[in-house]
Amino acid sequence: MSTDIDQLRSETAKRRTFAIISHPDAGKTTLTEKLLLYGGAIHLAGSIKSRKTARHAVSDWMEIEKQRGISVTSSVLQFDYGGCRINILDTPGHQDFSEDTYRTLMAVDSAVMVLDAAKGVETQTKKLFKVCKERHVPIFTFVNKLDRYGKVPIDLMDEIENVLGIRAYPMNWPVGSDGRYQGVYDRRKNVVELFAADTTHGQEARLSDVYEMGSDELKARLDEATYQNLLDDIELLDAAGEEFDLEKVACGELTPMFFGSAMTNFGVQNFLEEYLRLAPPPVARESSIGAIEPVDEKFSAFVFKIQANMNPAHRDRLAFIRIVSGKFERNMTVWHEASGKPIKLAQPQQFLAQDRQIIDEAWPGDIVGLFDPGIFGIGDTISDTSTKFRFADFPVFPPEKFARVEAKDTMKRKQFLKGIEQLTQEGAIQLFKEAGYDSIIVGTVGTLQFDVLVYRLKSEYGVDVILTMQPFEVARWLVYEDGHTATPEGMRGIDRGMFVYDRNGLPVLLVNNEWALGWITDNNPGLELYPVPPDKKEI
Repeated sequence: MSTDIDQLRSETAKRRTFAIISHPDAGKTTLTEKLLLYGGAIHLAGSIKSRKTARHAVSDWMEIEKQRGISVTSSVLQFDYGGCRINILDTPGHQDFSEDTYRTLMAVDSAVMVLDAAKGVETQTKKLFKVCKERHVPIFTFVNKLDRYGKVPIDLMDEIENVLGIRAYPMNWPVGSDGRYQGVYDRRKNVVELFAADTTHGQEARLSDVYEMGSDELKARLDEATYQNLLDDIELLDAAGEEFDLEKVACGELTPMFFGSAMTNFGVQNFLEEYLRLAPPPVARESSIGAIEPVDEKFSAFVFKIQANMNPAHRDRLAFIRIVSGKFERNMTVWHEASGKPIKLAQPQQFLAQDRQIIDEAWPGDIVGLFDPGIFGIGDTISDTSTKFRFADFPVFPPEKFARVEAKDTMKRKQFLKGIEQLTQEGAIQLFKEAGYDSIIVGTVGTLQFDVLVYRLKSEYGVDVILTMQPFEVARWLVYEDGHTATPEGMRGIDRGMFVYDRNGLPVLLVNNEWALGWITDNNPGLELYPVPPDKKEI
């Protein structure tokens, strides 16, 4: 397949693909929605928690998300703005869904970290930031909820630097005082943007006026104390602050910092425009044959997410791919590395949450949904049929919570098994079968995932289940040095746990604690224990 290299370079340069990450309730999903509002992708923003409207956040499409007001799965959102094609991946904030967030971070070129102005750096923020830093993902910081009382901006800067260990460079600075901010000062342009009162409860783009710093018009709009405080803050930032260095941003050592309020559209457009100016276009990905550059004319991509039943009426299943190189074309034939076979990519789709449209082409950086008849797995590589390789494997979270799951109605066992299998393929749960029995054990990272499992089996597959929590907290894959297979009969001490097999038939032992693991290791010479399957890397 021939692709015009100039067109490939041009289209690639336009792409910006990023994830929005935060601690729960920092306003991540609201910010996502407001970026869509300013991008023209939607015309009226809805709030998750607003009692004035029945609308829910655009990116929360799963019914349980609308009921609880939290994101439990990553959403894909695409729109155009300022000459760029933007791919936003809105991620779950709750720590129980860290695995889904981590897989999403494998598919992006940068991340936007949302902080609550009152709470600053929170627990989940630290964990997600650590993942980004390990992968050298450029991080942009949006300090949200400036319409409420919060920490002093300079203290938030210090907190980012001291707690997260990354230098912060404020791209703008709030004008006003705690909870009564009137606008933002743009350091690069040396202008002040003052916002009109929010009369639409954040549902429409907010009007503003822009003034040159030091102009008489600006002095007339601000009271003397506010103006002087702004001058003092600017002087302090210029004298003692970090120098801006885009190379440090690119390697994750410096975070451009923005202040605003997603709820009231305060500073959102300024953030969007500066982000697009500074954020990197698609970058190379490591593979078994070396780095694959976006402008390589041969097509390649990888699967980072699988989602069943996005449209309950059709019981469909989609595999989300991140295009790494070359041009994607509808109905193209590619090499599927996992199956060792050529496959045809039919019905490619792009998204505004659950709203989708069939596309004919896409480019590096784009996220595309493919109809999946059950052949794709998370981490799968697809590529031009003339070039066979695989991208680096996705790391895996060790499961920490376990439960026996069974259908209440034995007549619905077929639907039950189908639901369990599909949710396992999505990566929502890890599936085990107890040795010597027909019972199913499910492993998760957090307990909230069990609530989602029960809900989805009922709503999507029509199956009520009985969930029995198990006392185990540790899973270990069992491998003998001499290569023989571990069996319940051939091991000592397995009565201290539960012997199970994973979905690939590999032996696994579930135990209560690390002490039990030590006893089992001591009493089974040559046994090696792995927290994830031996061919995988632990997160």
